Amino acid sequence: MRALRFHGRQDLRIDDVPEPEAGPGQIKVKVDWCGICGTDLHEFQAGPIYVPSTAPHPLTGELAPVVMGHEFAGRVAAVGEGVTDVQVGDAVTVEPSIRCDACVACEDGRYNICETRGVYGLSGWGGGLAEYCVVDRRNVHILPPSVPTDVGALVEPLAVAWHAVRNSGFEAGQDALVVGAGPIGLALLLCLKAHGARWVGISEMSAARKQLAGQLGADDVLDPRTDDVVDRARKATGGTGPHVAFDASGLPVTLETAITAVRTRGTVCNVAIWEEPAPVDMQLLQNGEKTLRSTLCYAGDDYPEVVAALSDGRLSPGALITARVPLDEAVDGGFRQLLDNKDQHVKLLIAP
Repeated sequence: MRALRFHGRQDLRIDDVPEPEAGPGQIKVKVDWCGICGTDLHEFQAGPIYVPSTAPHPLTGELAPVVMGHEFAGRVAAVGEGVTDVQVGDAVTVEPSIRCDACVACEDGRYNICETRGVYGLSGWGGGLAEYCVVDRRNVHILPPSVPTDVGALVEPLAVAWHAVRNSGFEAGQDALVVGAGPIGLALLLCLKAHGARWVGISEMSAARKQLAGQLGADDVLDPRTDDVVDRARKATGGTGPHVAFDASGLPVTLETAITAVRTRGTVCNVAIWEEPAPVDMQLLQNGEKTLRSTLCYAGDDYPEVVAALSDGRLSPGALITARVPLDEAVDGGFRQLLDNKDQHVKLLIAP
């Protein structure tokens, strides 16, 4: 079968690799759609970061080259021995977490911070940028008939945002500011609205992403080049500032904006992946007894709850999909498009 594999920095290749078969307790998925994540772009530009390159991954035992892609959905092609609750032909989305089940975090159900964690599509054992992928049964979530597989490929970034909203302590009726309207920032907007937010402001410079934020229900869309984001956020929230501010950009200026804007004793939640160490003005936090939290991926009920919210209409993310391209065009029409023309795209899906 064909698969897009990471060989090294700026070196992605479509290779012919053996088609995997489902073993006991496993499911073979024929991939319909796979999204390109910001983590994938970081890996392509500056990797290897997460891809094991100098020593085998402690759980998968694999080294580069590895199959890329961890935001994917498709249909069940085969089931392994012992799998009785999933049928061939079922539409499914894949939760790509790989964990050890033995560390303190795993025993506590927080496998997103497993000490030796891995990810299908980065750490080995296959990925979504291939015609087929084999995963453990626990990594598969059945999609209801109302949720097509292209939307199913959005469950992963939505679960990141869903987990962040829950982890931030946000409550229904509160206000929130999201700094950055990339895929995760816009997913945060959708999830905050689904959790009953009174007001959600978005700070973003890209014209296309600002327009989409408004389309998806943002109450205020602010441009930091022309708007005083902190002042506008405070005025929209009775002069106090939002209860929670999310940094979805990962830049010193965006983190400072989030910390400054949030109300006294409010919470700043970092969702961004940082390429460099983050400078933090502790005085800004201390003067208002503000809390800075961080969040990573998803665990537990995050995936099932996102699927349920898609099914009942609380989440409607279809507008996030801005392009679909075949696997043959994944590098130039996918990865490079997102890097060179990111203002025109939010979520780009590959059809293996």
